[in-house]
Amino acid sequence: MNKKATRKCTVAKVAAPVKARAAKKTVAKKPVTFTFHAEKGKDVFLAGSFNGWDPAAKKMAFKARKNVYETSVNLAAGDYEYKFVVDGSWCADPENVNCVQNDQGTFNSVITVK
Repeated sequence: MNKKATRKCTVAKVAAPVKARAAKKTVAKKPVTFTFHAEKGKDVFLAGSFNGWDPAAKKMAFKARKNVYETSVNLAAGDYEYKFVVDGSWCADPENVNCVQNDQGTFNSVITVK
């Protein structure tokens, strides 16, 4: 007699390889408000290490109620250098005593975000 040989096969389920995911670092940023006192009608911009020192990147708005130019930038913790550009002239923040000398022989204001 010919008996059919039966084999029991078990198919092992192999989990597909899991791709390693790069951990996303979420850098917490918070709004930092910059103000500059000047009369209405000036062109005031904020330039600094946080925007590539672009003198036209961040225009500041005049706030009549406070009589200041103001803008906010979202920044992560760290130290940042900045200046105001008023009608094309660069100036350090007159209300911030923290500053460092730059390679132009003038000073940049420094802000520390915690």
